Amino acid sequence: MTAPRRDELAAVVLAAGMGTRFRSDVAKVMHRVAGRTMLRHVLDALRPLGLRQVVVVVGHQAQEVAGEAAQAEVDHLVTVLQEEQLGTGHATAQGLALLDDAVRHVLVVPGDTPLLTPATLERLADGDGEATATLLTTEPEDPGGYGRIIHDDAGAVVGIVEETDASGEELAVREVNAGMYRFERAALAASLRQLDTDNAQGEQYLTDVVSILVGRGETVRALPAPFSEVSGVNDRGELATAGHVLRQRALERLMRQGVTVIDPATTYVDVGVTVGRDTVLLPGCLLEGDTTVGERATIGPYSRLVDAHVEDGARVAQSHVIAASIGPQADVGPFAYLRPGTRLERRAKAGAFVEMKNTTLGEASKAPHLAYLGDARVGRNVNFGAGSITVNYDGFDKHETVIEDGAFVGSDNMLVAPVHIGRGAVTGAGSVITHDVPDDALALERSEQRTLAGWAARR
Repeated sequence: MTAPRRDELAAVVLAAGMGTRFRSDVAKVMHRVAGRTMLRHVLDALRPLGLRQVVVVVGHQAQEVAGEAAQAEVDHLVTVLQEEQLGTGHATAQGLALLDDAVRHVLVVPGDTPLLTPATLERLADGDGEATATLLTTEPEDPGGYGRIIHDDAGAVVGIVEETDASGEELAVREVNAGMYRFERAALAASLRQLDTDNAQGEQYLTDVVSILVGRGETVRALPAPFSEVSGVNDRGELATAGHVLRQRALERLMRQGVTVIDPATTYVDVGVTVGRDTVLLPGCLLEGDTTVGERATIGPYSRLVDAHVEDGARVAQSHVIAASIGPQADVGPFAYLRPGTRLERRAKAGAFVEMKNTTLGEASKAPHLAYLGDARVGRNVNFGAGSITVNYDGFDKHETVIEDGAFVGSDNMLVAPVHIGRGAVTGAGSVITHDVPDDALALERSEQRTLAGWAARR
């Protein structure tokens, strides 16, 4: 018998649980690791298989979990509500009810296994076609907490025993259930109808389907898989461990693609990050979310980029960049803070202790140090002096500052928005600019200096 056809294969993802060991108000599968929720990691692993359907079973915080599943953009995905959490068998039955008639084989996958890879799912999907059921198994160093795989004398799988129900002899078994299966749909549906709650937790165990199938003379196969890919996440410690593995995979991928990572042990890269060849990641970097970095850039040391876009040849040193865009050969830092909506054009500079928010800094323009630009539109070849700021908030609304090409903003200026600085205009140091400045004009707004001779000595 050949492997199941993909147009006859569906997946049921079990994502209804609360995750009591997390001690959290957040649904278990919604906890983030290496830039994505655990559920998103699982759905991303399923996407390349080209399945006919994917059904996500939701329960705790159903609306939020269903919304996250929809954002994964997996073809033919639907969600179904498990109103009462009556066990994995009951959850699987809820998912099975939504499959269309063309589905003949079903993958069942837990939503809390972020280390799962498409390659392992491919093996499960295309494995022994003669088996009514195939289950992934693994051998962790410590099998505690996992259901044990029970074989007969001939090596065939005859059942899975949950740890809470296992005998002393069964607890000594090291091969454990990874919680991922491929079933013939009809056989699975018939077996689910036979489940009961006669166990320590009073739930319908999906694992009991295996013994039911064996009792009917069906073939059940075990497919070994690395623990590093199939281990689930049940608490914060395991979440941290999974994050380490996922980030290590991301760094290895980048290095294979031509990125220099000076010290992988101190470099943290989320799985969705892309980096171009010949870029250098210096120690202490955190690249998070949907960050993209072009070629020949230098990031770090000690920089954090979140949902940032950095183009070819740019440099970001010891700075925070959040949902901002940095153009080619632009220079950021050290100790700069680029907030959402900021755009640095080619060869622009946001230097030491500069903060920008919702601002465009034009080509070859620079704010070298100690400045704040908020809600500003800055043209080309502009110098924004040290200690200067745009005063963009009047206590009620935000207002825009516009600075035209070639303007020179002196040190310690306050540009009180809304205000317009014309092309080639200059503002004098220490000025509070409250009115528009015409092209090529000099604007000064400060009181005349008074010098009182001998005052200091008399004091």
